[in-house]
Amino acid sequence: MNQSSPSDLVFTVKRRQAELVAPAKATPCELKLLSDIDDQDGLRFQVPVVHFYPSHPSMAAKDPAHIIKTALAHTLVFYYPLAGRLREGPSRKLMVDCSAQGVLFVEADADVTLSQFGHLQPPFPCFQHLLYKLPGSEGIINCPLLHIQVTRLKCGGFIFAVNVNHTMCDALGFVQFLKALAEIARGTSHPSILPVWRREVLSARHPPRVTCTHYEYDQVAMPRDDDDDDSKDMIQRSFFFGPTQIAAIGQLIPHHLRHQCTKFELLTTFVWRCRTIGLELEPNDEVRLMCVMNARGRSKEIPEGYYGNAFVYPVVVTTAGKLIGGNSMEYALEVVKKAKSEMSEEDVDFGWGKAVFGGVPEAGGGGFPGLSLFCSHLNAKGEEGIVIPLCLPFNAMQRFVKELESSGIIMSSD
Repeated sequence: MNQSSPSDLVFTVKRRQAELVAPAKATPCELKLLSDIDDQDGLRFQVPVVHFYPSHPSMAAKDPAHIIKTALAHTLVFYYPLAGRLREGPSRKLMVDCSAQGVLFVEADADVTLSQFGHLQPPFPCFQHLLYKLPGSEGIINCPLLHIQVTRLKCGGFIFAVNVNHTMCDALGFVQFLKALAEIARGTSHPSILPVWRREVLSARHPPRVTCTHYEYDQVAMPRDDDDDDSKDMIQRSFFFGPTQIAAIGQLIPHHLRHQCTKFELLTTFVWRCRTIGLELEPNDEVRLMCVMNARGRSKEIPEGYYGNAFVYPVVVTTAGKLIGGNSMEYALEVVKKAKSEMSEEDVDFGWGKAVFGGVPEAGGGGFPGLSLFCSHLNAKGEEGIVIPLCLPFNAMQRFVKELESSGIIMSSD
């Protein structure tokens, strides 16, 4: 369960001139309103994603940057709102000015091979070299909605890194775009799933009708200060849970519950509990778990091809004492079963095969370091499992790892 990328990895990148890639053909010039889910404050940030591709014999004479840039221009003909710019209207309502100004694209060369990154698993200490923070590339309003960098490696492989404005699409919507880009890069003339805008289907009623308590919009007080300065130093680590670890966690709950829960529920329960122990909260301190749940397939209103934000994030609220006290695994499991989701991003093939790693480069999002995304992953032994990036204060991370060990979860040697 180590950090996979060597923290002392040093390499240089030759950065070429960044450019804006516009749609390959003329596209409609119009204003499109985002949905009420899209433009909420909690989604006004950029999400980084990174894919690592090894060399492929059949692609040895081909330039991945050129192929992807050319495909990007053609893909934007279908996804033309992504080539526009966000504007803010009355009451801070967001809309897209479909101006075809283009998305930011950078190609680069690095004097490093893919093998030098070690076994690929977040966090990646070198990520700042793989997606340059160029002036004007990180804002939300009046900025490019996509920032892509393709970095060619000495071994013939390459790294595809991207920032996407979260107000424009959720994880599944963005994967839909990436797969469309990959299909066109491989030679198709149009995506197999055509994009659908239809943001009005996820806008609130007028007047709004609230039918339940929405804890996800509560203003939550910040944790109390800790006198120990070391505990304020946030660190990133990721943890791999394969068949051995999952089986060991299953032994921690009553036998009759083991076949009534999913792997996601079991793993989320365990990690949430260990994280709470690591933070050393008081018994009456409130703790919350927020999960993302995809609304596609649950609502007939959301059509196939919809690439906007189409999810809800139910929140469960309890206390630290209940979560880590007696019968805590059984109790926590029942709480977690109220909210769940899964996702994967590695199956995006530009012609070089599937990425050897595809997902987020680290924990956190939108200035909230507590966010963790589960990514399907192969460890160094070839075992299929789930890797979870976490960001915690230094001392809390040490206690988290200690709790894993005391629970009988064998640490991976990735």
